[in-house]
Amino acid sequence: MRWVFMIVLSLTPIAPASAQSACDKPRNDFDGIYCLSKIHQQADQDLNSGYTKLRERLDQNAQDKLRIGQLAWLRLRDEKCSRHEQAGFYVNLACATKLTIARNELLEDRYRECISTGCLDSRLSAAD
Repeated sequence: MRWVFMIVLSLTPIAPASAQSACDKPRNDFDGIYCLSKIHQQADQDLNSGYTKLRERLDQNAQDKLRIGQLAWLRLRDEKCSRHEQAGFYVNLACATKLTIARNELLEDRYRECISTGCLDSRLSAAD
């Protein structure tokens, strides 16, 4: 999977500045990949921040449950959004981005629970 992202990310420095403003109507697949990769990068950064923010509020047992849930979610994302074939492997960035945003929303919900009514450990290992 890293190889595909390296290709996508290597397009970033050489993409024209106008590509950023044209993300609502990409001219071709390469512009679409550029735009979607930027959205996915931000979603991934948000997910990492949300995970860290939630983890800091948890005791060790709850952190372990959260980690197990996050690893299960990563496997689920990979199964749903990528595939390996003889010619190479493929990552569906739209799928990965959608799942990443949904996972971040789940982590944000758990964080809100923690600061309002207390952390519900049973909900930390969910991979959905």
